[in-house]
Amino acid sequence: MPTYDNAIQGRAIGTVATNKLIRNTYTLLAITLVFSAAMAGLAMVVQVSPGISLFCSLGALGLLWFVLPRTANSAAGLGVVFAFTGLLGFGLGPLLSMYLSLPKGPEIVMTALGGTGVIFLALSGYALTTRKDFSFMAGFLFAGILVAFVAGIAAMIFSLPGLSLAVSAMFVVLMSGLILFQTSQIVNGGETNYILATTTLYVSLYNLFTSLLHLLTAFSGDD
Repeated sequence: MPTYDNAIQGRAIGTVATNKLIRNTYTLLAITLVFSAAMAGLAMVVQVSPGISLFCSLGALGLLWFVLPRTANSAAGLGVVFAFTGLLGFGLGPLLSMYLSLPKGPEIVMTALGGTGVIFLALSGYALTTRKDFSFMAGFLFAGILVAFVAGIAAMIFSLPGLSLAVSAMFVVLMSGLILFQTSQIVNGGETNYILATTTLYVSLYNLFTSLLHLLTAFSGDD
């Protein structure tokens, strides 16, 4: 009987910890999204150049790869997350300005934003409610993102619009899979750090939004 009681108590503690992780992750994600949007708006107001935008993106990658893994378990990790999302948001300003200047730009941006929200809520909600384990997707996602990243660089260097569109489509699929994977990790104990979980979900949303922008613009005939 004590063993049975201990098992019940252990599951209860695990459930409380998981619920706390989910709450902290989605709270931080919401705050960083608002902060990132504010930074993007600021960049649009001050008319940031594409060069500064590239610098911000490279700085954000540096924080993601080299700083965040070392600070994720401390209070400093929160500052790194806000610096990371702020830089990406600020760097997004020139891109949004470009899209909004198109004839159908405002409609495209709002459609991409709405599509990103619907996809995220649907996939994240599915993973949260079903509690299915999507850890088997880890290898596929890693390989797919690597291939898409290399293909994206090739598309830019050789000016291949068809390949660029294919890469955007790949990222829509891959980021959707990453949302399922990361949410599943949160629910099933594969991820216990809400800072790292928030960062992964933010990156998924960021890439999903920009990829949808590219695809919708191409299909609208404004590209």
